[in-house]
Amino acid sequence: MATLAEHKPVEFTHWSDRLPDGALDHIPGEGGWPVVGNTFRMLADPHGFARRMYETYGPVYKNWAFGGWQVALIGADANELMLFDRGKLFSSEQGWGPILDQLFPRGLMLLDFDHHRADRRALSIAFKPEPMRHYSGSLNRGIAQRMEQWGEGEMRFYPSIKELTLDLAADSFIGIEWGPEADKINTAFIDMVQASVAPVRKPLPFTQMKKGVDGRKFLVEYFTKETHRRRAEGGGQDMFSQFATATHEDGSLMPVDEVVDHMNFLMMAAHDTITSSATSLIWLLAKHPEWQEKLRQEVISVTGGVEAKGKVRDLAYEDLGKLELSEMAFKEALRMVPPVPSTPRRALRDFEYGGFTIPAGTPVGINAHMVHHMAEHWETPDSFNPMHFTPEAVKARHKYAWVPFGGGAHMCLGLHFAYMQVKILLAQMLPRYEIELAAGDPEWQPWPIPKPKDGLRIRLKKLG
Repeated sequence: MATLAEHKPVEFTHWSDRLPDGALDHIPGEGGWPVVGNTFRMLADPHGFARRMYETYGPVYKNWAFGGWQVALIGADANELMLFDRGKLFSSEQGWGPILDQLFPRGLMLLDFDHHRADRRALSIAFKPEPMRHYSGSLNRGIAQRMEQWGEGEMRFYPSIKELTLDLAADSFIGIEWGPEADKINTAFIDMVQASVAPVRKPLPFTQMKKGVDGRKFLVEYFTKETHRRRAEGGGQDMFSQFATATHEDGSLMPVDEVVDHMNFLMMAAHDTITSSATSLIWLLAKHPEWQEKLRQEVISVTGGVEAKGKVRDLAYEDLGKLELSEMAFKEALRMVPPVPSTPRRALRDFEYGGFTIPAGTPVGINAHMVHHMAEHWETPDSFNPMHFTPEAVKARHKYAWVPFGGGAHMCLGLHFAYMQVKILLAQMLPRYEIELAAGDPEWQPWPIPKPKDGLRIRLKKLG
């Protein structure tokens, strides 16, 4: 287990502050090629690269990529040390900032400690039972409508579920109907997300970053105007209206610019991760028809399945907890293909892990994907096996061996919304269709958010 070194004063206040030369000389690892380091090796095969480094150097290693040194901390204990963060050692703001600050400043992932706790508490109102019940109705209606439109035949699932997820977000998150306004908002979000991982980091003309910055400008103006309107007119059950009227512990409203930044971040955090995780689940169920059938029978036993005239019954909010096998299968999909494969932080003080002292100011990170595939934690680490998530198996395993939603104070605020959306997707899809792979196993783009390179070509066959 990791132990904390003696606390030292915080000296690094921004991610642009550099470590002194030689500060990491005692950490094993490699710098790669001149200037670019290991950047292109990592991008070509991030999981293979990480595994080779782990097997060569052990659970603590350094790596030069993307313009600087990072230290990887590998293992469930490392996950616990960094995510639970008992000693407030690690800055999430300084970890994610270089990637997200231009486009998603002041999102929950870019806040630390007391500021993060206060804003998280205020925003949690949007995930209380009554708003969640409202979202479940919107999700059932929207997904049922799209399932009927998809119909029988071949399709590319990833772009289809991405479009659906964005449309559902317009309804549940913002409270607007699908249409031209929602399309403009969706386009702006797509531009911002793509810009967040673009290699050119300045908004030069014709670059993806310029499109992303322009998308952010549009959304800031839209959400600012809407926040004022919703406060003046009162309430609404959608998530944005809940945020707009959220208050801190002293009863004060959250500043408008902070509401806007949180809304921007939430839409980004939700739409690509849910799209990725729903796609990996459908891929695995298409590959494993025996599990697809088990989940289908569970859904039908809970909802009643198909009623007269071919309509599929909704999954009631009160029945979400009854889809136990479906939840186990979704958790297994998140294990095999975590939508956030790795998580960055920055050390604010010296600390010890794995026999090494890592100095204050070091960019550090954990690798969920690797820990999710370690044989010491998983009976069949490379095979789809929802039985990994029986209550007995979960109780026997290290609590931080499975971290697709993070952990500790930064545990994903919307994780129950993600479970709900995926369960409703299964409840609307499985009684209607048998799902098959239409073009064999796809190759996956593993980073930054996993997706199948061919869009996951599937074939839907109507049942009954």
